[in-house]
Amino acid sequence: MYQALYRKWRPRVFDDVVGQEHITSTLKNEVAAGKFSHAYLFTGSRGTGKTTCSKIIAKAVNCPHPQDGNPCNACEICRGIDDGSILDVVEIDAASNNGVDNIRQLREEAYFLPSVAKYRVYILDECHMLSAGAVNALLKILEEPPEHVIFILATTEIHKVLPTILSRCQRFDFKRIKSRVIADRLLYIAGQEGMELSDDAALLVARLSDGGMRDALSLLDLCASYGNQITVQTVTEAAGLAGQDHLFDLADAVIQSDPSDALQVLNRLNENSVDFARLCEQFVGHWRNLMLMKTVRSPDDLIQGTPEDLEHLREQVKGVSLPQILSAIDLLQETMGKISRTAFKRTEFEMALIRLCQKPVAQPEEWKGLSARIERLEKAAAQGKVSAPLQDMPQGVAGSQPAVSQERPAVQAGGAAKKTSANTQVTPFDQWAQVLQQLKSRNGALYGAMVDSRAFVSGATMLVDCADELFLTLLRTSVAAKESLRDAIFAVTGQKYGLGPYNPDKYTVAKPDTGLDPLAGLLKKASELGVPVKSDGASGNLST
Repeated sequence: MYQALYRKWRPRVFDDVVGQEHITSTLKNEVAAGKFSHAYLFTGSRGTGKTTCSKIIAKAVNCPHPQDGNPCNACEICRGIDDGSILDVVEIDAASNNGVDNIRQLREEAYFLPSVAKYRVYILDECHMLSAGAVNALLKILEEPPEHVIFILATTEIHKVLPTILSRCQRFDFKRIKSRVIADRLLYIAGQEGMELSDDAALLVARLSDGGMRDALSLLDLCASYGNQITVQTVTEAAGLAGQDHLFDLADAVIQSDPSDALQVLNRLNENSVDFARLCEQFVGHWRNLMLMKTVRSPDDLIQGTPEDLEHLREQVKGVSLPQILSAIDLLQETMGKISRTAFKRTEFEMALIRLCQKPVAQPEEWKGLSARIERLEKAAAQGKVSAPLQDMPQGVAGSQPAVSQERPAVQAGGAAKKTSANTQVTPFDQWAQVLQQLKSRNGALYGAMVDSRAFVSGATMLVDCADELFLTLLRTSVAAKESLRDAIFAVTGQKYGLGPYNPDKYTVAKPDTGLDPLAGLLKKASELGVPVKSDGASGNLST
């Protein structure tokens, strides 16, 4: 009988588990030293090795001939655990056995000595599904189990596990496996199975698996049914990635503000019995891909798509701004909720497309006068005619504009305003590197956008010179981003600063003042060298 690749190539020792070396090395050392825990908690996304490591632990602690913390896989104990004939290792699906009666039965059995193995091992998969009563029944024995019992709990949703469970277990977090690591493993397995797998195809399979080795092997198994020669085209067809052109067509219509074209594309999809809820979900994913293309330096590993799709996204994102992308995602997510509650799903999606195709609406009447005033003040600030901060401007309107004042320009005899060209002087902030390090732990996304930035001080305002569009967007729209940057500055300086963008046309960088008179400096230097100097007090001449 044919055995699926993910079962056939499931790791049997810790050394075969890829991408989780930070966990397997620790477990190996614990088993080798005989200092393993009575309760483990494994958390992470699907297919990253939680159940695999659980079974390897069960074999390793019971194997009579362990090899450097790994089970030998040759003795009767190891073989019996692999084929399920040894009943001392029990794997329980907590999703379907989550009642208090199930846990009470487990507690009663746990006190009996193992029949064959040295330890009785209980593996509870998806432990977050246990009911409240089941958790309470498990707590006491989990904290102080019999010496011959080991518990291994696994979950994909650690936030649902109660703190009382977490405090009783040794926790290990399984990370998503990197695409390159998965691709290398797939190439090795394909070679052993007699498949011809190209490197590009292996990398595409790895990206589509979203960091899970089991999903990658399952997709490779599916691709193998198309033939032994597996190419990018094979993976595209097997994964169902073909036929995504309608998403690009809809996005093109939105970017070009063409609602007629967008509705025609939608009509063609409707003739093919499209599911509008699914279409809206896919369209959100498409705009998410555009957002990543706009903001991430190397987005290929974060986007599931063929190389042709990635290139198409790179071209399409050139015609749209980041605020427009974020606005589209917000609108489409709102539409998804509406579609789930209405019988007129097509109409709801059509309305969303028309809104997306609309150009930015005009400003409300009450804002027009205020906008004109801001524009005049900005022009005056650019000419050096004002210098005090806009303290009275509403938050979100003046935003982080440079400091200005209400000082009026001088009027000449002819009545015309006298033009000045003096810019506000600012001082370079030499502790900016320390601020960025503080920001890195507070807001990783903002830190990534500000890696190449610098800052200047103007009174109580910190002016940031950063060309990244994401930084400017976050500074305008995200209160959390501004607060994290202010907190980072405060952690370094101990002072609270206002924030604003640095504009070289509006500010002049002050040269550092040494505070030393040139003549006094010369006398000091001569004195340090031991050169006698006489000064003529009347003329100020020096002689040696």
